[in-house]
Amino acid sequence: MILKRTALAAAAGLLLTSSISLAQTKPQDGFWRGTFTLSSNQESPFNFELKGTNAWLLNGSERFELKGVSQKGDSLFIPVEIYDAVLAAKLETDKTISGVFKRPSVAPIPFKAEFGKRYRFVEKPAAATVSLHGKWDVTMGSGTKTVGVFNQSGNKVTGTFLSTTGDYRFFEGTVQGDEFSLSAFSGSSPQLLKGKIRDNEFTAELTNPRASQTIKGTRNAEAALPDAYTLTKVKAGTPFAFTFPNAFTGKPVSLSDPKFKGKVVVVTILGSWCPNCLDEASFLVPWYQANKQRGVEIIGLAFERKNDPAYAKTRLEVFKKRFGVEYDVLFAGTADVKYASSVLPALENVMAFPTTIFVNRQGEIAKVHTGYSGPATGQYYAEFVKEFNADINELLTETPGKALGVQPGKTDK
Repeated sequence: MILKRTALAAAAGLLLTSSISLAQTKPQDGFWRGTFTLSSNQESPFNFELKGTNAWLLNGSERFELKGVSQKGDSLFIPVEIYDAVLAAKLETDKTISGVFKRPSVAPIPFKAEFGKRYRFVEKPAAATVSLHGKWDVTMGSGTKTVGVFNQSGNKVTGTFLSTTGDYRFFEGTVQGDEFSLSAFSGSSPQLLKGKIRDNEFTAELTNPRASQTIKGTRNAEAALPDAYTLTKVKAGTPFAFTFPNAFTGKPVSLSDPKFKGKVVVVTILGSWCPNCLDEASFLVPWYQANKQRGVEIIGLAFERKNDPAYAKTRLEVFKKRFGVEYDVLFAGTADVKYASSVLPALENVMAFPTTIFVNRQGEIAKVHTGYSGPATGQYYAEFVKEFNADINELLTETPGKALGVQPGKTDK
């Protein structure tokens, strides 16, 4: 009996010691390489950095900050608060973790990660015999037209796809021989692009957690999309007017309010769930801080995943805090382009989040820009910023009745 009690006590002590040891194990600060398991069991790599309670997702030149990293026992939680998501993992050792990426209404995506590895696909890739560098006419799946823009130096390649509704954000990867592999993950959904180049054409598979689609590209230095200022039309004879509740106070706000009278107003149709909208906010927030004294206002019309003011307030508070938003953000309803068109009858067909509307001092629509080309697009982003500033300058100095040369019911670039 004494021996049995001694053995039990020893076992209990061992378990306690093991538990304490595990609780004291923390993940190493520094660079990590992870891999998601997507459809067809394909692995999509991503890179991130951990430092205490902060983490950064790394894609090309982007460092997407995540705050509030926490640990409970052997469980590690890396929140992606802006997307209402989390990387939830088991701490196997201080250099290895495994777990799932979780978002509401989306099946969990398995992943694993290892400390100390900074490469994306291959640590020592074979020589590249082809180049993805340049511009490409790209057809997605059954016919969606996009433009691929890539930069390649040796084996390393970065780039994105531009579409009429917005860019696909930062891809990063490797070219080996005549094949390329790129991936992207900035907190919303992982993506994997793998393909092969032959002469001036490529064929590839673009894979996400749910499915894959075949894409084809043809090298074309003149590849271009339709003018973003011609896609969303303005209805002739229909005044641009709206009233929606402030997302945080519930107080009704109208474009006709005294605050906006006689001012140039930028109205952006957005969603806190929308990656391109976040890119636009990262530009608009500091721009507004620097220019609001010139007689310019910004109104964000937020269309959220649920037509529920309480839910919208919660999500938009995260959005406001992350970017330091100082301009008005109104809750306009559910995230659907047809619904957005119905509550903004002056617009003929809202087709993208974001859509940016330039309103002159008389309260008339001067221009409408569909979609957004963010920092991942390089020169396209620089061109948008240049044109945005030129348009605002012209609207601030225009004579009454003139709206960037646009007649009622039409748009022009």
